[in-house]
Amino acid sequence: MRLGSLRQLTLGSFVLALIPLIALLWQSQNDLAKVGKMTSVETRYVVNVVGLMQQLDEAAIDLERALRQYAIIQNETVADLSDNAIVQFIDALRAICESLPQSSTCTTLKKDITQLKTFRNIDDTMLLSAYLNSLGNNVSAMRQDVDTAIQQRLAIQQEDLNAMQAKQAWSTAMLVSVSLLLILLGSQLIVNPVKKLKLIIRMLARQQGELPPLSTHAPSELIGVEKDLHWLSDRLQQLEHIRTALLRHAAHELKTPLASIKEGCSLLSENVVGDLNAQQVEVLSLLTSSTQRLNTLVEKLLDYNLLLQQAQPTFTDVDPDQMVKDCLEDYALALQDREVTVDIRTSSIWVDEELYRRILDNLISNAVAHGAVGRPINLSIYETGAYTVLDVANRGKRIKEEAVKRLFEPFTRGDDPRNDNVIGTGLGLSIVSDCAKLMHGEVSVVEVENADVCFRVTIPREVKQ
Repeated sequence: MRLGSLRQLTLGSFVLALIPLIALLWQSQNDLAKVGKMTSVETRYVVNVVGLMQQLDEAAIDLERALRQYAIIQNETVADLSDNAIVQFIDALRAICESLPQSSTCTTLKKDITQLKTFRNIDDTMLLSAYLNSLGNNVSAMRQDVDTAIQQRLAIQQEDLNAMQAKQAWSTAMLVSVSLLLILLGSQLIVNPVKKLKLIIRMLARQQGELPPLSTHAPSELIGVEKDLHWLSDRLQQLEHIRTALLRHAAHELKTPLASIKEGCSLLSENVVGDLNAQQVEVLSLLTSSTQRLNTLVEKLLDYNLLLQQAQPTFTDVDPDQMVKDCLEDYALALQDREVTVDIRTSSIWVDEELYRRILDNLISNAVAHGAVGRPINLSIYETGAYTVLDVANRGKRIKEEAVKRLFEPFTRGDDPRNDNVIGTGLGLSIVSDCAKLMHGEVSVVEVENADVCFRVTIPREVKQ
């Protein structure tokens, strides 16, 4: 399944992430409505039962006053008032007992009022007072029952609120987690293709093997960028082939006329075609020097082209003493006014002999060309951990930090003049870097105490073939 555009994916992820939050908001509104309804019901109940209790108190007071008046006056008018007070008390008791169906005091009060209904036949004042005291005590007990009922309802309401809060907290945690999970999922659908694009760009920059296949589960814009990078990779490979072919053909085509020019210069210098005057000898000297420089450039191009075509190094045990000795003999003329300090602390190194010799040649050549005249050159080969290390150090002007970043790029030349007054090709250090990479190593510029410039080549001692 192919995803839509980046905008659709972003909006879709945003909407999906909002759904749990909307559900949480809807649940919160429902819980809030339940709490409001519950509070309204309980408030009405408390107000109603308290009002009924007040009515019962007032009815009890009126009843006691009427009965005591009848006990003193004993006429029909007061008796009628007492009857009316009894009816009001019964109505108030019925109303409050309907609100408190579990109260046992209602039964007791009904017995009390039944006894007081016969007030006309009660002649004993003490007995009447006893009935009225019992009524007052039971009314007080009813008041206590009302308080207990209110407390019970409040406790139940509090339990319901606590349960609702726990449910709300659990729902909030779950829905927020789901929302975060959806956000992470949506972001991952964008992050993974972006990471793949970064990997492709890194592979293009380092020229590391074939690119991964095109994505099928990614936004259309990112798939388009990935297609453009694949096209760019193909184009870079074409340009690389063109560059390799150009270097190969140009170098070989230059070899033939260059050999003829060198032979002609040799014949002229040996006076084979006649003696030369001083001016002609000077011109011939310039021509010979330029020819030699051109020959050096062509050899460098051929060497660089051969290095580009070498795909896999061949590792063998190499004697570093003999290799360094052969290299220094080749540079004996250039090193005749230099002291070279050699420090080899291993009897054998596991490298590609040809590639390692190229590294030595180019680093020694670079030290001769850019090192201070008459100052020593230090060459060290040693092992540290799982690596074989080559250090070539010289005295002279330090390399600027910003220049180190592009020092190992092809056709990059330093700004400082060479000691041999020859314009370099800018391929020497690039060849060193490429040779080290072919052997799974690297080259860098490091700081050491006894030199101003030190190139360090690090090669793994054990490489899986």
